[in-house]
Amino acid sequence: MALSGPDFSLPEFLEAISDTVRPVSAAPIVVHAKELAELPAGQVHNPSKLAVAGKLPATTFEIFRQIIPPGLSTDMQRHHHETVHFVISGDGHTEVEDETAHWSTGDFIYTPPWTWHRHYNDSANQPVEFLTIENSRLLALFGVGRRQSAGLATVDEARARFEGDLA
Repeated sequence: MALSGPDFSLPEFLEAISDTVRPVSAAPIVVHAKELAELPAGQVHNPSKLAVAGKLPATTFEIFRQIIPPGLSTDMQRHHHETVHFVISGDGHTEVEDETAHWSTGDFIYTPPWTWHRHYNDSANQPVEFLTIENSRLLALFGVGRRQSAGLATVDEARARFEGDLA
């Protein structure tokens, strides 16, 4: 059964959904935009702005609003968790190891675990805005979450800097 990936099947996905739903009493249900907590610039390691929806009661995933200023990029980084970015607005491209993929408003970008990657805003005038979801909280529960940043380096420079550091 392929519930995700290249062999994804919608009928199999629908069959796997349970008919039993157990309600939870988690709160708050809504975190308003003004309640997002912006990470200090020194914690981000790149010119983008990150605001975390930290008040959400999620225990296995983290959710951010990320803004990349016009013409700039995130840092070259890798981490143990998976990440999905939904492009709220803007156009750009992403490097994941030796691949480059272009994206625009409405697209989803998937970053596999422990791969060097970087996101670029291709516009000289407009910011890029992402909704970023990562399973970092789940990995943190098991004590296996890890991140590395190579700053504004290339993939090759990041590999050379962290050569031999495989996990």
